[in-house]
Amino acid sequence: MEKTTTFTVPDKPVNITNEQVIVVEHLRKSFGEKVVLNDFNLIVEKGESMVVMGKSGIGKTVLIKCIIGLLKPDGGSLKVFGKDISTLSRRDLDLLRLNIGFVFQSSALYDSMSIRQNLEFPLRRQKIKPVKGDIDKLVRESLKSVGLENTIDLMPSELSGGMRKRIGIARSLILKPEIVLYDEPTTGLDPITSKEIINLIMELQHQSNTTSIIITHDVGLAKEASNHIVFVMDGIAYLQGTYDEVVKTKDPRVKPFFE
Repeated sequence: MEKTTTFTVPDKPVNITNEQVIVVEHLRKSFGEKVVLNDFNLIVEKGESMVVMGKSGIGKTVLIKCIIGLLKPDGGSLKVFGKDISTLSRRDLDLLRLNIGFVFQSSALYDSMSIRQNLEFPLRRQKIKPVKGDIDKLVRESLKSVGLENTIDLMPSELSGGMRKRIGIARSLILKPEIVLYDEPTTGLDPITSKEIINLIMELQHQSNTTSIIITHDVGLAKEASNHIVFVMDGIAYLQGTYDEVVKTKDPRVKPFFE
């Protein structure tokens, strides 16, 4: 049975600076003849919590996979912390990724590993590996941050869907990244568990002042966790603004998302 965890819901993040941590200019990405992103432009500032919305299959997940270097753009430029992703060596890209947490839609836990081993896995990528005692401390701190410290020796199959989502978030945060990318973090969850995940994302973002990009169809998540919303359509950043600004739009292509 899933343990009920209450997370304090903070105000929306306000420590946004003028420091641009992600700059996307004229980005293009195609798969065969299908153009997904075309002349896409976006700026994400440090401390910002940005939600990216749009219909399925229009390039939202492609965008964050380009940001982390899992996909190579066909054109344009994409800079993270001032470094052009497309020009980095494999080693430099791996080092950059240590500062970026990626929460997969499926949680992407290794079924053959315990929860402890799942959280230890990202630590193996570090250039300077922590000693055993430090690893245990980091794992326990990460689990405590998502309210699941009692699951440390369980297997993923013993957890509910909501618990696996929280473990996925804990694993993405164990290296204390400056940027966290969330891919549909509430998909497939019941309304109560979705609300828990929303509250958790808000609390963790508030505590660490990370920069967050959240891919979602969940209007509730967009309303609660964002201070900037971007709608992707026709391969571009079609409409941008705060939730209060976007929800009032009369654009017939965007308005149905809020009805």
